[in-house]
Amino acid sequence: MTGVMTLTVAEGDGGQRLDRWLRRLYPHVSQGRIEKMCRKGELRVDGGRVKASTRVEEGQQVRIPPLEATDTRPPPEPGQISDKDAKMIRACVIYRDDHVLALNKPHGLAVQGGSGQMKHLDNLSEALRFGYDENPRLVHRLDKDTSGVLLMARTRAVAAALTESFRHRATKKIYWAVVAGVPLPKAGTIRTGLVKAPGHGAKGEGEKMVNVHPSEIDSTPGAKRAVTEYAVIENAGRRAAWVALNPVTGRTHQLRAHMAELGHPIAGDGKYGGSGQENAGDGWGAQLGGDVSKKLHLHARSLTLEHPVTKARLSLTAPLPDHMQATWDIFQWSTRDAPEDPFAEDE
Repeated sequence: MTGVMTLTVAEGDGGQRLDRWLRRLYPHVSQGRIEKMCRKGELRVDGGRVKASTRVEEGQQVRIPPLEATDTRPPPEPGQISDKDAKMIRACVIYRDDHVLALNKPHGLAVQGGSGQMKHLDNLSEALRFGYDENPRLVHRLDKDTSGVLLMARTRAVAAALTESFRHRATKKIYWAVVAGVPLPKAGTIRTGLVKAPGHGAKGEGEKMVNVHPSEIDSTPGAKRAVTEYAVIENAGRRAAWVALNPVTGRTHQLRAHMAELGHPIAGDGKYGGSGQENAGDGWGAQLGGDVSKKLHLHARSLTLEHPVTKARLSLTAPLPDHMQATWDIFQWSTRDAPEDPFAEDE
């Protein structure tokens, strides 16, 4: 066990989230552990309380409480990733240049470690160096059970530029999902507040987000405004619909919580569309039955942004995962029928 440490944010390390900065020093400190230290006020920056998402700047003093030996063991030596895992994650690469790298993240692969998460993208990233001396860096996240386009930076400077793009919403993300029932109207915008539900542990709500009426956002502690555009592309009678989703804001579980609030939970979403949910609309519940997979049907289909170095338009598209493609086949939907951007304004 270490004692209390005070570390200075080094030159070139500014602009990073606190949790990412800390985990580059101590890769085996879990995300949950970092967030707990922040909640308890044990992890501080320049003497002040912080959140895991707080961005550190060069020269700041970070107080780190005593860490267990399991938190401070060194990262795996190069070559310790199994050949099978290295081959798997390299096969996910859909774009690579000297500055950025994009994956089609598989369903079921966590982006970062947490409670009980032994295999995640962070500890597989060494296999994605492709000749560089350092691992590529995460600049945004997808939920474990959400597949699709995930962008990584190959240098620290590019990571800072991409983080700024995501922070200022200079990117366009389009997700595809299958939802229960058919939303009416078939295109619209969902505006609510989102706040983390109370309770932790097996009997608590954990990380579930609760929708708050727009008029109550300012008076609800912790609530943040969330905006999602949606458009129905195809439907299978009244049973299900293929929808495109554009998260104008980027809140935790935003798309899942918003579609459930609309009464049309995303297929396979046990957290927001389970049997205990009372759908406000005419949704059928998250399990569609028949041959439709029970896995979450949410896929980050495309990401469009300005390249951080060349400044050219970079448009990335990820093929559907197998379980979603099987659902498309069941309902006889064709990916070729989808507009590139269902939310583009008519000229």
